[in-house]
Amino acid sequence: MVKPTTTERVAVIDATGLILGRMASHIAKRLLQGEKIIVVNAEKAAISGKRLSIVKEAKKLLEIGHPRKGPLHRRRPDQIVRRTIRGMLPRKKPKGQQAYKRLKVFLEIPEEFKDKEMQSLPSANAETLRCPHITVGKLAKEIGWTPIGE
Repeated sequence: MVKPTTTERVAVIDATGLILGRMASHIAKRLLQGEKIIVVNAEKAAISGKRLSIVKEAKKLLEIGHPRKGPLHRRRPDQIVRRTIRGMLPRKKPKGQQAYKRLKVFLEIPEEFKDKEMQSLPSANAETLRCPHITVGKLAKEIGWTPIGE
């Protein structure tokens, strides 16, 4: 069976200053519509709430399970963002699995996407928050991630 050739819509989204949950729900909806999404600057996305409570909850989550057998919880910011988006997809159904394959998340802006137009999600802007917030990169450092070069 020959698959018809289709041109996929590709969107590059800059996560700088976006609220993680709202950004993830918008991206999940667009992935289910058949769009290919590339998220850059994942470590600069914001999580709303007090720093200590967020870090405490993340560390508690890391303690669950067997150390070598799982469940494994990632500490890298791009994997945290990817996992958050996965949680908003119906990942056990074929449409959710196909949608998840169309997602790519990067810590910084790769060379191949530097000249492309970056999109932002105005409804997920962290500047509208009236509460304290922490970036995904800071959370990742608190739970044990060490960036390359440090």
